[in-house]
Amino acid sequence: MMNANPGKDWRGLETVRKDAILKMLRMYRDANAGHIGASLSCMEILLYLHFSRMTPDDKFILSKGHAAAALYCVLNQRGKLSDEALASFYRDGTSLAAHPPCDKSADGIIFGTGSLGHGLSLSAGLYLSRKFTGRHFNAYTVLSEGDCNEGSTWEAALFAAQHDMSGLFAIVDNNGLQGFGKSREVLNLEPLEKKWAAFNFDVEIASDGHDFRCLDAAFAALAARGGRRPKCLIAKTIKGHGLSFMENRLESHYLPLSGEQYKTAVKEIEESYAQRIR
Repeated sequence: MMNANPGKDWRGLETVRKDAILKMLRMYRDANAGHIGASLSCMEILLYLHFSRMTPDDKFILSKGHAAAALYCVLNQRGKLSDEALASFYRDGTSLAAHPPCDKSADGIIFGTGSLGHGLSLSAGLYLSRKFTGRHFNAYTVLSEGDCNEGSTWEAALFAAQHDMSGLFAIVDNNGLQGFGKSREVLNLEPLEKKWAAFNFDVEIASDGHDFRCLDAAFAALAARGGRRPKCLIAKTIKGHGLSFMENRLESHYLPLSGEQYKTAVKEIEESYAQRIR
C-alpha cells in the first residue's frame, strides 16, 4: 500500500498502476464478477487524478459507477482502503459492492453512483457550495459515454457554465463502447468535442488516456486556458485495456474472468509493466 503521492514520478506511478490492476483482477476473479473492461478503461485516469492532480481538498466523483473496482484499488494504493476491505468486494454484507457505496463507509467516496447521468450534477452542486462555505477546491468527475447519453449530464453542463465553475472538470472516458454496443450505434455522440465546447466548456483531448504524460499534458493545456469556464477532458481510451482477449470487446463489459483468462491477464500485465517503465 502506497501512502505518499509520487506527483510526476511516472515510473513510480507505473508501479502503482501494476499493483492496482493486479489487485483488481484478483478481486474480479474471486468475486466471479464482470465490468472488468470498464474498470481497465479508466484505471490510468483515476490513478493520475488521485496521485498527480488532486489536492486533499479536491472532490472526486466516479459517475461511471460500474467501474467502482478500479476506484477501490486506487484508494487502496492511496492508503484509504485496506487489503481486508478489498477482499470483501462483492461479498454479502460488504460496503464495496459493484457500484460505489452510498453510506460514506469508504474514505474518498462521497456519493454512491452508477445510475448514469448523475455524477456531473453532483459535482456542480458541490462546486456551487463554495459560494456559501468559503472553501476552495476543484471538482473532478469521470464520466462514461453512457453518462453522455443522459440529458441530466447536459443540464449539469449548462448549469456549470452559467455559474462560471472554472474549477469543475468533466473527464470523459471515451472508449467507443458501452453496455449494449458501439457508442456511435447506440446513441452517437460525435462530434463530442464540439458538443462540450458548445456548452461553454474549455475542451482538450488526451489522445492516449492510458498514458500518464499525455493526461498531464492535456490537463496542463486546460489550465493554461485560464478564464471562468468549466473544463472538459476527453480521454481516448480502450475498453479492456492491457488484456489481449478483452481489448475493444463488448463482452468485456459484463463477463467475469475464467481461471485460464486470469492467469493470462496477470502475465500480460506483468509484461506490459516491463515495457511501460523502459
